[in-house]
Amino acid sequence: MTDTVLLDRDGEVAVVTLNRPDKLNAWTGAMRDRLVDALAGLDADPTCRAVVITGAGRAFCAGQDLAETATIDPSDHAAAEAWIDDFDRLYRAVRALDKPTVAAVNGVVAGSGFQFVLLTDLRIGHAGVRMGQPEVRSGIPSITGIWAMWDVLGRAKTTEFALTAELVDGAEAQRLGLLTRLVPEPEVLPEAVATARELAALPPGAVALTKRRLRELDDAALADAITAAKRIHTDAYATGEPQREMVRFLAGGER
Repeated sequence: MTDTVLLDRDGEVAVVTLNRPDKLNAWTGAMRDRLVDALAGLDADPTCRAVVITGAGRAFCAGQDLAETATIDPSDHAAAEAWIDDFDRLYRAVRALDKPTVAAVNGVVAGSGFQFVLLTDLRIGHAGVRMGQPEVRSGIPSITGIWAMWDVLGRAKTTEFALTAELVDGAEAQRLGLLTRLVPEPEVLPEAVATARELAALPPGAVALTKRRLRELDDAALADAITAAKRIHTDAYATGEPQREMVRFLAGGER
């Protein structure tokens, strides 16, 4: 079986690669579990001083693999809540890193993949990147997405992203603060590694304490978003609309 999360090292910098390129690195539950374990291991590794996260192939991460969630039983409230718990663990895993994180953003980054990438410290991409929150097109309410976007985009742009489901290119993403820096596509990963190496050279205690304070600023908002997501997604899945729209999407009937 292909490993859905690859780990490599460049000295003190760890490179984590999401590795389902044929599916645009869309998440499955098993893939999220693998990534959570990998991030926890790197955080505990004293020889690792910074982490780069990227995606194999044509995407960073296209979000949830809809083939997995399209089968959720509308009457199974526990399944919808467990799905949100999975993302809570994933988001907290990347936020919990006391080492700096740099995303090497390639190609498409959408939905929960977009939310995840906003939780990294710095994001380096290229002009051809496509970033956004298209979940409503699949009948999925954008709840944790609102939380992830809010501090970067503010109310007006968060509303626009959540409701229009449009994706923006790299130049617009940088203008909005979604990307830290734009470089030519072949330079994205090397630039991310070089940036991570610079961060790794900083005093680690000061970095860790700074990151912990940054987490404190919106930990309560994340907890609130997860609570709201469980309630709202349970209600949404109970109607069957997300399942119907995901089946339509998978059948090639996206509107």
